[in-house]
Amino acid sequence: QLQAYGGGSVQPGGSLKLSCAASGRTLSLYGMGWFRQAPGKGREFVAAITWSASTTRYADSVKGRFTISRDNAKNTVYLQMNSLKTEDTAVYSCAATLSGGVPFTDREYRYWGQGTLVTVSS
Repeated sequence: QLQAYGGGSVQPGGSLKLSCAASGRTLSLYGMGWFRQAPGKGREFVAAITWSASTTRYADSVKGRFTISRDNAKNTVYLQMNSLKTEDTAVYSCAATLSGGVPFTDREYRYWGQGTLVTVSS
């Protein structure tokens, strides 16, 4: 079971760090991704990382502002979000994939966690 947490409200230009923890599952066996869904919109890929952290991938909209990382010893994946914009407001969810790469389509992710809400507003 996956659980994302760390969301909250922040002003534009601010930062948040999301975490995704697993219980009953060893995350080091999986590639991991972050997705988000804004109100009234579909799910959108944000970032992904391989099980070894050797490769990462980002959506163009967050490249240079967000950083995905993982600590397999802590069974946790992170999403550091800097320079947040109002358009980053969404529910952020983490997901696990058995793919050896960094897929950006949600159908390649097998396990999903409950999301955490990020609100960017002045």
